[in-house]
Amino acid sequence: MSFGDPNNPYGQPQDPNQGQQPGYGYPQQAPQGVPPQQGYGYPQQQPGAYPQAPGTLQANNGYISVHGLGTVKVASMGLRFAARLIDGLAIGAIVGVLFAIGVAGALGIGSAATESCSGLDQMSPAYETCLNEQLEASSGIFAALLGMAALVGIATMLYEWLMISFVGATLGKMALGLRVVKEATGGKPGLGGGFVRWIIPIVGAFLCYIGAILVYLSPFFDNSGKLQGWHDRAAGTLVIKK
Repeated sequence: MSFGDPNNPYGQPQDPNQGQQPGYGYPQQAPQGVPPQQGYGYPQQQPGAYPQAPGTLQANNGYISVHGLGTVKVASMGLRFAARLIDGLAIGAIVGVLFAIGVAGALGIGSAATESCSGLDQMSPAYETCLNEQLEASSGIFAALLGMAALVGIATMLYEWLMISFVGATLGKMALGLRVVKEATGGKPGLGGGFVRWIIPIVGAFLCYIGAILVYLSPFFDNSGKLQGWHDRAAGTLVIKK
C-alpha cells in the first residue's frame, strides 16, 4: 500500500516506526509537564539521603562508620560510667591499702617512741628530749608516706593518659569491651590526643570537681548522636563498643 494512496481509508500516511518501543539505553521522551524518570542501572537519590561517609551516623541507630574500622557501635553512657567505676574502685583500693599501711606504720612508730621513753623520769630534761627525738622521727616518716601517696595519686592520673594513648582503653574499658579511637583514622589516640582528653577533666576538677563532673556528663549534651564529651571533641576521639 502506498503512503500517498488516495484510497487509504485512514486518510493519513502511517509511520513505519509507530508503535515500536525505543531500545534500551535511549532516553524516552516524557510527556510535556511530566519530569523524566531515571533509566535502569542508575541509583535514585532519595530526598535528604546522603552517602555514609566515615564519621557519619547510620540512621541515628547508635552505629557509626569509622575509617579503617567500618561500621562500629557507639559506646553507651551506662557502659562508660561502669568502666570508670571499675577503674575508680581498682585504683582506690590500691591507694587505700598503701595509705592505711603508711598510717599504721607511723602510728606504730609513735607508740614505740612513747614506750621507749617510759623508763625516764617524766619531769627530767632527758625525757623531754627523748620524746622530741622520737616525734621528729615519726613526723619524718609520716611526711615521707604522704609524699608517697602524692606520687601514687600522680601515677593514677598518668595511668589513664598513658593507657588511653597507647592501648586505647583503661582496665575498666577493657573489662567491658570499650575502646577510645581517633574519629578521623580509627587508630589509637596517641600521646597528644590522650593528653588532651585526660587534661580537660583534670582542669575542671580544680573547680571543686564540678567542672570534671560536667565534662564527664557532657556526652549527654551532644546532639550529633556520637556521645562525644567535650574532652572527646577536643581530642577528636570516639568511645566505641568492640
